[in-house]
Amino acid sequence: MTTMTLQDTALTTIRKTVFFNASRETVWAFLTEKDKLAQWFHPPEKNLEEGSDYALIRTDQDGTKAPIIWGRIISMDAPSKLVYSFIITPFDGTETIVTWLLEEAAGGTRLSLTHEGVAEAAGPETLRMLMSLDRGWDEHLESMRKAAA
Repeated sequence: MTTMTLQDTALTTIRKTVFFNASRETVWAFLTEKDKLAQWFHPPEKNLEEGSDYALIRTDQDGTKAPIIWGRIISMDAPSKLVYSFIITPFDGTETIVTWLLEEAAGGTRLSLTHEGVAEAAGPETLRMLMSLDRGWDEHLESMRKAAA
């Protein structure tokens, strides 16, 4: 087993920044409220609440529902910061951490995403998972822009 250095961890952290012509409160709602989250990401079972577990659900073609992403809400500081663990099947139960920061910017909101721990969770599949998650976050954030417009 190899030991990751701080530099390695920084090089395998996904970072995204997007701007919205919307208030932090509006963007926060799209990150935490069941109906709004379903418009741009995956539908959750319920609104996100600090200290609780969550699951984002996919519906297969036959109508079967199954968790696609799950974890726990680590902290919520509305409408400034949201931190949760992020687990998907390829991570074999290992948590990664997603942090959202919302800042007022130029009359709108600057939303920053940090997704850490992918290398530790993905092991030898790190590059493939980083590329997949990077592309996925881009697509979902673009969907969020459209939904929040």
